[in-house]
Amino acid sequence: MVPVSEDLLPIGRFARLCRLSVKQLRHYDDMGLLVPAWTDPASGYRYYRPAQARDALMIGLLRAMDVPLPVVARVLSGDERDALKEARDRIEADIARRRRGLRLLDRVLAEGLPEHEVTVVREPARRVVVAREPATPLTIPDATAACVARLLPRMSPDRALVGLFPLDMEEQFDVRVTVEAPDGDDLLPGGSFASAVHVGPYEEIPLTVHGVLAWFGDHGHTPAGPVREAYLDDPATTPPEHLRTRVLIRVEDL
Repeated sequence: MVPVSEDLLPIGRFARLCRLSVKQLRHYDDMGLLVPAWTDPASGYRYYRPAQARDALMIGLLRAMDVPLPVVARVLSGDERDALKEARDRIEADIARRRRGLRLLDRVLAEGLPEHEVTVVREPARRVVVAREPATPLTIPDATAACVARLLPRMSPDRALVGLFPLDMEEQFDVRVTVEAPDGDDLLPGGSFASAVHVGPYEEIPLTVHGVLAWFGDHGHTPAGPVREAYLDDPATTPPEHLRTRVLIRVEDL
C-alpha cells in the first residue's frame, strides 16, 4: 500500500494542475491511459504524482487538437513521431474534405440544387480488370487515384475508366476502378441504368449523384449499387471545369 504523502496529489488538485476535469482523469484511468500512482482501496479515491502532470498535459493538448485516444496512447508509449505524423495526415485529409464540402456548398448557394437530365440506358456486361483500394469517406480521392495508377498500363483512348462506389457509405469500404479488357478476370454486370452526365471537377460529382438519386424518388424506382462513374476525359489534358463524367446507377426494378 502506498500511503498518502506530500508526494501525492488528490485527483481534484491534480485535475486543476493539468487543466483536465476529474471525469476526464477517471476516464483515462479506466482506459489505462493515465493510471493514478495510488488508489485508496477503501474509498476508491485516486492520487497522482506531480511528475505525471507532463503526461496529463500532453493528453489534454493532443485531445484539444482532436487526436484520437488510441493515437495519444501511442505517443505516451514512445511512438511519438509516427503516431503524430499519422494524426497530422488524418487532420489534413479532414481539412481537404471540408474544403471540398465548402466548394460544393458555395455552388449550391450560388446556383441552387442542380437539375440534371436523367435517361435510362441499357449497359451490356463487360469483362474488366479491377483495381481495389480500402477507403473511408475521407480517403476516397486518394484511394481512387491509387487504383487509377495501377490501371494506367491497361488504358487506351477507347476504354473509359469506371469507378465503383457504394451507395451506402460505411466507415470503411473498398473503392474499385475498372477498365474494359477482353482478358479481364472480372465481369461488370449489365442492365438498366439511370444515367446523367456530370460536367465539372470530380469533387462535384456528388451533386450529379444526388440528381440521379432524386430521379429514382420522383419515378418510384429502386436504386441498386454501386454507383458507377465513367470518366470520359483525361484530366491531364482537360481543364477541371470541362471534365465529363457519366454517372450510372442500376435500376433494380426494370
